[in-house]
Amino acid sequence: MSRKIRMGMVGGGRGAFIGAVHRMAAALDGEIELVCGAFSSNPERSKLSGEDLYLDPSRVYESFEQMILAEKELPEGERMDFVSIVTPNHVHFPPAKMALEHGFHVICDKPLSFNLEEAEALVKLVNDSGLIFALTHNYTGYPMVKQAKMMIKNGALGKIKKVVVEYPQGWLSTLLEGTEQKQAAWRTDPSKSGIAGAMGDIGTHAENLAEYITGLKIAQVCADISILVDGRMLDDDGNVLLRFENGARGILYASQISAGEENSLSIRVYGEKAGIEWHQMEPNSLEVKWLDKPKQILRTGVGDLYEESQNATRIPAGHPEGYLEAFANIYKNFARSVRSRIEGTEPNPLDLDFPTVEDGLRGMQFIYKVIESGKAEKKWIDF
Repeated sequence: MSRKIRMGMVGGGRGAFIGAVHRMAAALDGEIELVCGAFSSNPERSKLSGEDLYLDPSRVYESFEQMILAEKELPEGERMDFVSIVTPNHVHFPPAKMALEHGFHVICDKPLSFNLEEAEALVKLVNDSGLIFALTHNYTGYPMVKQAKMMIKNGALGKIKKVVVEYPQGWLSTLLEGTEQKQAAWRTDPSKSGIAGAMGDIGTHAENLAEYITGLKIAQVCADISILVDGRMLDDDGNVLLRFENGARGILYASQISAGEENSLSIRVYGEKAGIEWHQMEPNSLEVKWLDKPKQILRTGVGDLYEESQNATRIPAGHPEGYLEAFANIYKNFARSVRSRIEGTEPNPLDLDFPTVEDGLRGMQFIYKVIESGKAEKKWIDF
C-alpha cells in the first residue's frame, strides 16, 4: 500500500493545546497525514481551524457525527482510516463509540472516558469490532522507559519489591480556573473532567507508567486525596500507597499544587538485585543502581540496549529526544499496526507496543478506586 495512513481529528482547533501536539506527533515519521476534522463544537471555529491547517474545506466538518458519516461514504483509500480524539474528557466517548461502530480505528487522548461505565462500554466495542484502539499515555514512548521495562521483564533487577512514582506540577497552585484560563477551567470542572482532577489528569499517567515499566498490576490502594486550593471543585493533590500483585509495595504522589514544579514525572523501581530511576525531564538517562557494583547510567542510543529501546530512537546519541518524540512513537506504532491490518499482514511485534483500551480501563478503575479510598474510613481498597 503506497500511501500514508489517513487521519481524521475530533477537537484540537484554535486555542487548543493538545491537538497541535497530536498533529506534530502524527506527522513526525511520515506515516500519517491529516485529511479531515471536526475541530470544534463551534462550526465556525472548526472551519477556521481547517483553514489554518490547509485542509480541503469540504472535509472540514461542523460535528464529529457529520465527519464520521460523510467519511464513511467516501471510497476506501480516500476516506480517513482512523479518528484521533483530542477533546476534553467528557467528549471522548461519543466520537470513539461512533467511530468504532462505523468501522474506523481510534486513537484517543487520556483518560479513556468521562466515567467508568463509558470505559467498560468502549472495551466491549473494541473487542466486538476487532478494530485497533490506542490511548496516548505518551510517557511509555520514551526509549529509556522501554529499556527499563525490558530490563525488569528479563530479570535484571530480580523480583520487584518497591515502586515509587510521582508526578508533581505547580500550575494550579492558585485558583487559576477563576481567571477563565481554558485549560484550568475544564480540567477542574466535574461536568467536563469527571470525578477526579489531578488524579485523573496526571495520576493516571503515574499509574500507567508504574504498571507499564514493572509489568505488574496494582492490587490495592490506600489514598489520601485533597483539595488544597479554596474554591476548587476537584482534587488537586493526592498521595497513594500501593500494593502490587506480586507483593511489592509502592507510593504514588500526584499533585498540581506543588509550586515551582513543571512536569516532573519520575519513577524508581527496586528489585532484589538492583534499582532503576528515570526522570521525564531528563528522559535520555536511566540510572541503574546495582546492589554489588557501581551505579550505571544508560543513555538513549548508546551501547547495547534492548531492541525495544532502539526501535523508539530516531537520532544519534547526544541529541535530545523528548515529549513529542515519545508521543510520536505511539502514533508510529499505531499507524504501522493499522497499515498491517489494511494490507492483511502480520504486524511486527514491536509495532504493537502502545497503550490500548484495556490500559484506559485500568486508568479509569484507578481513578475510581483512589477517590473511593480517599473518602472511605476503611482505607485499603481492592483494585
